[in-house]
Amino acid sequence: MKVTVKEVVGRKELKAFVHFPNKMYKKEKFYVPTLESADLDALDQKKNHAFEVCEAKYWMAYDEGGKAVGRIAGIINRRYNEKTGLKQARFGFMDFIDDADVVKALFDAAEGWAREKGMTSVSGPLGFLEFDAAGVLVMGFDQLPTCYGKYNYPYYEPRLLELGYVKETDWIESIVNVPFPIPDRYYRGAKLISERYKLHGYAPKSKKEMVGHFDEMAKLLNKAYADIHGYSELSDGQIEDLKKQFVPNLNPGLVGIVADENDRIVGFGISMPSLAKAMQKAKGRLFPFGFIHILRALRHNDTLDSLLIAVDDEYKGKGINSLIFTTIAETAEKIGIKYMETTRELEDNESVQNLWNSFEHRMVKRARCYRKEL
Repeated sequence: MKVTVKEVVGRKELKAFVHFPNKMYKKEKFYVPTLESADLDALDQKKNHAFEVCEAKYWMAYDEGGKAVGRIAGIINRRYNEKTGLKQARFGFMDFIDDADVVKALFDAAEGWAREKGMTSVSGPLGFLEFDAAGVLVMGFDQLPTCYGKYNYPYYEPRLLELGYVKETDWIESIVNVPFPIPDRYYRGAKLISERYKLHGYAPKSKKEMVGHFDEMAKLLNKAYADIHGYSELSDGQIEDLKKQFVPNLNPGLVGIVADENDRIVGFGISMPSLAKAMQKAKGRLFPFGFIHILRALRHNDTLDSLLIAVDDEYKGKGINSLIFTTIAETAEKIGIKYMETTRELEDNESVQNLWNSFEHRMVKRARCYRKEL
């Protein structure tokens, strides 16, 4: 196929870039449309504080008739490179039809830009931050994605391998059966841990209280995630972006916080009802009716997405997760939760995966990050 690749310039072309996967996957049963307004903000240098430490370019591929057939972003996270000593570019926001010429043309553009910038390797799919959708789905094509996940067709991996990309790491996701009513032994265990380490667990009473805790939680996140693959320390501006992104949709009762005797936050877990089905109904738009489906999903749901868990190094391996879980259990039961789905966890992050050993659970998805030397 004869392919033309064009750099995305201007708001109109950026809207087409954002809309492309929602159009391509329109009839796919397990695809969850992205919220296009949120993606536009994420890709806008004037609205996303990630550009304080990142730079990026975007490209679209077109066939001979001018029809869009693929997209890709090239990203350089300078803060991550300074931390790791790497000269690494990232590719992300990647989607394409099953055509070798299209894929090669897109990656030629992204890799060429990376070389021009003095980079010696490319890794991805990754976003600007750890909280952007990442990875190519390689297992779990019959499952709806979580909020951190993203569906793609099975041909994505073979096309990347043809270009010389190799596995760098995997993320996994599991479904956990939540045993309501919660057995007394969980509460007894939480009480024992609380007394032994002089800790207490609680959930914010309001979104206003949640906002008041957010900065301290973000600082703990920076500390706990410092060595996580792809993670770079959040700036004050990025923390504000996350605050605006998450807090409006959070139910404070589903945010479990653990503090020591001096009220210093030493651990927290953030979860929210799954929005996958609601986002499918919204079709990528909040208005005119998309927000209604989202509000309903937040109030009544059978699946909870575990978004973030962070524990201070001093308290890792001491069962703090039981305090987090029992704190949010009452609210989760009221909503109708039966299952909890873990968002993407690195395959070698045993400390996080061990959190679910007390529950019946099974791995349902695997996503992969790739690397190529330039």
